[in-house]
Amino acid sequence: MSGETRYKMSQERYDELVTELDYLQTVREKEVAEQIKEARSFGDLSENSEYDEAKTEQGKLYSKIAEVKVLIENAEIIEKANVATTSVVLGSKVTVKDKEEGVEESYQIVGSQEANPMQGRISDDSPFGKALLGKEKGDMVSVEAPAGILRFKIIDIDN
Repeated sequence: MSGETRYKMSQERYDELVTELDYLQTVREKEVAEQIKEARSFGDLSENSEYDEAKTEQGKLYSKIAEVKVLIENAEIIEKANVATTSVVLGSKVTVKDKEEGVEESYQIVGSQEANPMQGRISDDSPFGKALLGKEKGDMVSVEAPAGILRFKIIDIDN
C-alpha cells in the first residue's frame, strides 16, 4: 500500500463511482457483449468493421472499469469536519474578495477527484486550494498565478 496514490474524495463522490462501476460491469458490459455477438453473426471477421468497432468499444469499457476500480480501491473518504473549526479545511465553502478587482467569489475546497473550477470546486492540491487551507476569516491570501501574484481576503468560511 505504501507506493499507492490515495484519491481524496467525499462520500458522495465515492458512492457515484461505486454506482458507475456497477453500471459499467452490468448494463454496459452486456450491451458491448451483445454488439460483439451481433457483429460476429455478420460473418468474416477480417473485413468486419462492426466487429472491430465492438472490440474497440470493449477495450475502452475494460479500461474505464479498471480506472474506476483503482479510484474506488484507493479512495480516501474525507469526512466533513465535525469539530467546530473556524479555519479552511477540505469541504469548506470559502468566500474571498479579490483585492485588485474588489470582486467576491465563493469556492468549495475538494479533493482532486472532485475538482471543477468552472463549478467553483477547487482542489486542495491546487496552488489556490493550498493557499486557503488552514487560513481563517479575515486572513489575507496570496497566490502565485501566471498573471502574477493574486491577493485575496477571506470574507467568510462555511464548514
